[in-house]
Amino acid sequence: MAPATRRIIEPYPDPPKPFFNIQPQQNMSHRITKAIRIRADQTPEKEHSTPLFLTSSFCYEDAEEMRAVFADEKEGNIYSRFSNPSVQEFIDRLAALEGAETGFATASGMSSIVATFLTFLKKGDHLLVCNAIFGSTHTIITKYLPKYGIEYTYVNTDPSTWEAAIRPNTKMIFLETPTNPGLDIVDLAAAGAIAKKHNLLFNVDNCFATPIGQTPIDFGADLVVHSATKWIDGQGRVLGGAVLGRKELIKEVYLFCRSTGPSLSPFNAWVLSRSLETLDVRMERHSSNALYIAQALESHPAIASLRYPLLPSHPHYAIAKKQMKNGGGIVCFELKGGLEAGRKFLDSLSMLSLTANLGDTRSIASHPASTTHAKLTPEERAAVGISPGLIRISVGLEHRDDILEDIKKGLAS
Repeated sequence: MAPATRRIIEPYPDPPKPFFNIQPQQNMSHRITKAIRIRADQTPEKEHSTPLFLTSSFCYEDAEEMRAVFADEKEGNIYSRFSNPSVQEFIDRLAALEGAETGFATASGMSSIVATFLTFLKKGDHLLVCNAIFGSTHTIITKYLPKYGIEYTYVNTDPSTWEAAIRPNTKMIFLETPTNPGLDIVDLAAAGAIAKKHNLLFNVDNCFATPIGQTPIDFGADLVVHSATKWIDGQGRVLGGAVLGRKELIKEVYLFCRSTGPSLSPFNAWVLSRSLETLDVRMERHSSNALYIAQALESHPAIASLRYPLLPSHPHYAIAKKQMKNGGGIVCFELKGGLEAGRKFLDSLSMLSLTANLGDTRSIASHPASTTHAKLTPEERAAVGISPGLIRISVGLEHRDDILEDIKKGLAS
């Protein structure tokens, strides 16, 4: 039997080049198609689904090839902390969905966020942050960045008020939209215009919307980060993260991550790459279920207020319609009875899961004030709309009437 040929990938120290296999005759004009058809080159086995490259390192034909790869004279893999075919396929597919030139995959969503901060910010720099962000991101910004001499200022969700907070040493704007958990919508076009005017890096957490719901690069974002653990995986199986953007920016992220080690495991990348093939159809069902639930519950007597981006009652409905292709899979509402009503509601659910995750095929209910945002002070939670009675529902793929019935049962408790 003839020896198997090996696909050579871009070496240390530069990040891997896209190496997906696209035949010239294939019609690949749509991003959804690319996310399904982009793949690592077929091996001599002619497999239809890409195999898992579960290896920590890579071999060479002889000493000269090994020397040339390490000397950056020849393309080749060295170590899976630097590059791996399974990881590269995942990032190439996600970059196609986001409309990004390239990206780098990390072990979790938080590691992707930290990578963008520590790659592009240094001692004496200033970060402008929209105040409605994930609790762990808040901890990184307020507890750890100051240890490295990086300053920050929180601003509200209205970009028209931000310019007064920009300093001579401001280097980056960071935001998430829709926000976690209050579902505020930040105007990406307005934020992008401010970043461009002041020559700032524009960094967007696109976890809640996914690239199916919105593509921040189209509105001026330089960097897009993801927790692939959520909707991208979609079944609560593996952790993962990603940073997407222009090649010159991602090269810097790659150089930082190559040395510090928050690389995505090949197995997790293989799972996530398969998940991207169904992300479009899953998000269609998640968002249609969520809109149905939101419409059914908006006037429920036990609910003081309810938010979903594509409800006309949402205060940022016009912005959501402008920049989002769907409303996503999260619905949040405030119970009239506050904290105690929230506890009773969660304890009365029989189908919805009680877990800290979101973006699963199975619907999930959570209480942000006591879980994901518990480390914020009461004042900080109040400033971003996280009240004691706030409930976040991650709407799954079950039949919408079963989801609604379980929620109504909890509301009647």
